[in-house]
Amino acid sequence: MQVSSVNNVKIYNLSHGKSLPEWLSDRKKRDLQKKDVDIQRRIELIQDFEMPTVCTSIRVSRDGQFILAAGTYKPRVRCYDTYQLSLKFERCLESDVVTFEVLSEDYSKLVFLHIDRYVEFHSQHGHYYKTRIPKFGRDFSYHYPSCDLYFVGASSEVFRLNLEQGRFLNSLQTDAAEINVCDINPVHQLFAAGTLEGRVDCWDPRVRSRVAVLDCALSSITDGTEVEGLPSVSALKFNGSLGMAVGTSTGQVLVYDLRSSRPLLVKDHYYGLPIKSLHFHNPLDLVLSADSKIIKMWNKDNGKVFSSIEPQAGINDVCLYPGSGMLFTANEHPKMNTFYIPALGPAPRWCSFLDNLTEELEENPESTIYDDYKFVTRKDLENLGLTHLIGSPLLRAYMHGFFMDIRLYHKVKTMVNPFAYEEYRKDKIRQKIEESRAQRVQLKKLPKVNKELAMKLMEESELPIKKKKKKGNAVANLLTDDRFKVMFENPDYQVDERSEEFRLLNPIVSKVGEKRRKQLNQLVEQEEQDEENEEMEGRGSSEEEDSSDDDKSWVQEVREQRRLLRAEERDRNYNQRKERRQQDRKTSLQSSNPVGNRQQEPQNQNQSQPRFYQIKAGEEFRSFSDAARKQKMQKTSLEERLQQEESSGMLNLNDTAVGSKQLTFTLKKTEKQRFQQQAERDHHEERRKIRRAAGHLHSHKGGRGRGGGRGRGRRPF
Repeated sequence: MQVSSVNNVKIYNLSHGKSLPEWLSDRKKRDLQKKDVDIQRRIELIQDFEMPTVCTSIRVSRDGQFILAAGTYKPRVRCYDTYQLSLKFERCLESDVVTFEVLSEDYSKLVFLHIDRYVEFHSQHGHYYKTRIPKFGRDFSYHYPSCDLYFVGASSEVFRLNLEQGRFLNSLQTDAAEINVCDINPVHQLFAAGTLEGRVDCWDPRVRSRVAVLDCALSSITDGTEVEGLPSVSALKFNGSLGMAVGTSTGQVLVYDLRSSRPLLVKDHYYGLPIKSLHFHNPLDLVLSADSKIIKMWNKDNGKVFSSIEPQAGINDVCLYPGSGMLFTANEHPKMNTFYIPALGPAPRWCSFLDNLTEELEENPESTIYDDYKFVTRKDLENLGLTHLIGSPLLRAYMHGFFMDIRLYHKVKTMVNPFAYEEYRKDKIRQKIEESRAQRVQLKKLPKVNKELAMKLMEESELPIKKKKKKGNAVANLLTDDRFKVMFENPDYQVDERSEEFRLLNPIVSKVGEKRRKQLNQLVEQEEQDEENEEMEGRGSSEEEDSSDDDKSWVQEVREQRRLLRAEERDRNYNQRKERRQQDRKTSLQSSNPVGNRQQEPQNQNQSQPRFYQIKAGEEFRSFSDAARKQKMQKTSLEERLQQEESSGMLNLNDTAVGSKQLTFTLKKTEKQRFQQQAERDHHEERRKIRRAAGHLHSHKGGRGRGGGRGRGRRPF
């Protein structure tokens, strides 16, 4: 059982808790009841009060003994006996049920309107008869004096089926395109039908003629109502002889007096969902209106909210048990909810023990689950070091965090920060002292954080009214505003005036600012003297001079600040390079000064560690001094290296047209290139050795070969 209080009205959800499956044995059920606390606390008012998948509609017989519910899947109807608190029978149907009615005092006469246009009649033993209507039906009502069934649906006609004669009668013709709901007044038998266009047509069954039309669509739109389309009538209910409530598809409920065409009251659910069910509770003058999300109970005269119920699953139908404070709901869930509200009335006769149970609960109020648990986020768990408990029974996931036992939380909190209580105690003492000091005569005293900003705000608040008008809108005094008091108490909010962002956003340092700094220093000195002498004396602050600069000066100040920032950056980089250069000069290799190393070896034993050098591929190792020289050359500037190369002869200076400097260098060859060149030289040397002279093969006769012409001899070698 779950207890909730909405608007100081206790609501008991008797269906809350775990339900045991039917296939479990009795022994396992008893074992689960002993071990599981949720099963022990549950109240199973009616056994197996549920549907396989979804319950679409629910009704109570007129004698109050039987509760009938229709649902799916598969389509079926179940009847529960309240005297036995159990299921009496279950009947399966061929198609889903749109709605049904109980025509007799008990369950012996039932009428079902199916989704496939069939109308099915059941008697006490079961299925009795089935017929079909011309159009798809949406609702029907039974006229007891004439035994007529009025069917409305996807048509402009109202079909009449007489159960005494067993035949269809002439239909009632309306002006609507479709009709959604209908109802018959129990006093004077007036028939009303709610149309798709948002109208209610009223008919007199005795003369079969329309007597009145109510336009509910226009009446439902008020000043604060927002609708997306034309409201249509989705629910209809009579109350007595003159009262009527109309629910629209946009979430409004209109209360009418049949003697007037204007509604007495328009109540909005503010969800924009169609109203599905309407009920009147005459002892308290309440209206129970329900959409798919919430059930609202409110006064029918002034619309004041009495209470509300918001189940976890969507609502399909609501049934109020007559003469009591109990109601049943058909939900988009296998379980059908049972709510008991003692403020609406007593418990029914067949469960009168609920009154004693609720009285005991009110006499001995128990703490709710939130009093024994602490809500923590994932960040709190990381600070406490309890992230490894995620997924364990010690943490219950809820929304964006977890619930944990309050005792475990306090224990871990004490272990993580054992001095938290002492700090809390000191803060409380300090706050008490400051509160007692506040009762004394206070002069101008600056806060500990952002003193210059506080002085500026004080001076602005002390400006005359004329000067405030000249400056424009007066700035509110932030010192007296509780929303900004942390800015003058927490050191994390201290404004850093030396930062680059502050200097660029606030470039103008006027004489007023310098004067304010002088006043600040005077006030600080005065406060120190007052604390020593325990005498509080204050000085009046002078008026702030008018300092207004134009855009040109502001731009110049911004440029000046940027120039200063760049100069500071250059100086900082130069100093860093200078420090690195000095460190490089002081650093020397161990092998470069072996004598000095041997002298310092007894003094610095920790620093006399062997040093290793890596010889790269393609390099020849000459000596440690050569490696030191190369390392030193890499750290010197370009000017020094040019001077050294010029002195060594590697660099020549020539006055030419393209320049005055000439650099001579040789490219280093890799081992592969050297090997290839050596192989080519060996090959040429070998070819040169085996080469034979061919000088003796020349001819004295001219021929047609290359170089010889006709009639012309060739000169011998």
